[in-house]
Amino acid sequence: MLTDRPVLFFGGKGGVGKTTLASAFALASAERERRTLLVSTDPAHSTGDMLEVPLGPEPTPVLKNLWAIEIDPTREADRYIAEVKDRIADVTPPRLAAEVERQIDIARVTPGAEEAALFERFTRLIDTVGGQYDRMIFDTAPLGHTLRLLALPEHMTAWMEGLIGRRKKVNVMARMWRRVAGTMADGPSAETDPVLAALEERRERFQRARDVICDARRTAFVFVTIPERLPVLETGRAVETLKKHGIPVGAVIANRILPEASAESFYAQRRAREAERLAELRDAVGTLPVYGVPLLETEVHGVVALRRIVGALSLDERAGLPR
Repeated sequence: MLTDRPVLFFGGKGGVGKTTLASAFALASAERERRTLLVSTDPAHSTGDMLEVPLGPEPTPVLKNLWAIEIDPTREADRYIAEVKDRIADVTPPRLAAEVERQIDIARVTPGAEEAALFERFTRLIDTVGGQYDRMIFDTAPLGHTLRLLALPEHMTAWMEGLIGRRKKVNVMARMWRRVAGTMADGPSAETDPVLAALEERRERFQRARDVICDARRTAFVFVTIPERLPVLETGRAVETLKKHGIPVGAVIANRILPEASAESFYAQRRAREAERLAELRDAVGTLPVYGVPLLETEVHGVVALRRIVGALSLDERAGLPR
C-alpha cells in the first residue's frame, strides 16, 4: 500500500505540483501520528513557502510529528569539500598538502560534484528512517536532475569499490616501504588508515541507501503530472527509466483536473482533451495506479489548503481514476 511505505519520492516535470502533493502526503502522514520529515532537494525551493514556515539546511519543526528541510546542493557541495579537506589534511605529508588541496578544489567544480554531495547528505538522511523518523518524503527537483540522483547509488557504490581497492594497494606498498626504510617512514598503517576507514564507511552507507531505494516494500516513487501532452509523454518515459534502474514506482497522480461541472464550451473542450490525455497516461504507465486531484478555485498554500488536497486525493487508496 502506497501510504504505508516509509520512503516516498515525489517527482515530475517542473510546475506540475510536486511540492503541493509531497506536502499534502507529509501532512497526512504526520496527522496519522507518524514522525515525518519532508525533504526538498529542488534547488528552486518552494516547500517553505507552501508550508508557510522558514526552512533551511537542518530539519525545522512545522507541526506535531512533521519536520521539513530544504537542501541547497551548492551549500552541500561546499560543506562536503570542506570535510574532505579536513580528512585529507590529517594524512597528507606537508610537502604534498598544497597540491592535494588544489586537486580537491578542481573536483569541486567538475560536473556532478553537487549531485554527489547531495547524494552524500541524502544517504545520511535515509539512515534516520526507522529511528529518528518513521517516514521520509522527498520533494525532488525536475525529472532530469532527479533521475540522475536516483541512479547515483549504483554508480557511487562501484566508484567507492574502485577507490577502496586502490587505497588498499597504496597501503600494501606503504608496508613494503616501511620494511625497507624503517618505522619512521611517512604514512599510516593499514590498520589505522583513516582514509580507508572513511571510504569503507561511505561504501556501506551508499549500499544501505541503494538497498532502501530499490526495496518496493519500503520505497516508492510517485510521479506527479498534469493532463497535458508533454508532461504525459515525459512521465511515461520516466517510469520506464526508473524501472530499468530497479527503482519501484508506486503511483501516478494527475493534478489540476477540471471539475465535471465545467459545462461552458471552453471548459468542455478542455475537459475532452484532458480525458484523452488521461487515457494516454494510463496506457503509458501500464498497471500503475493513477490518482486524480481536481483543480481548486484558489491557490494552494498553508496547512488548511493542503488538507483540502488530502481530502480530494483520499489517501485511503480508493481515489484512483477509473480505468
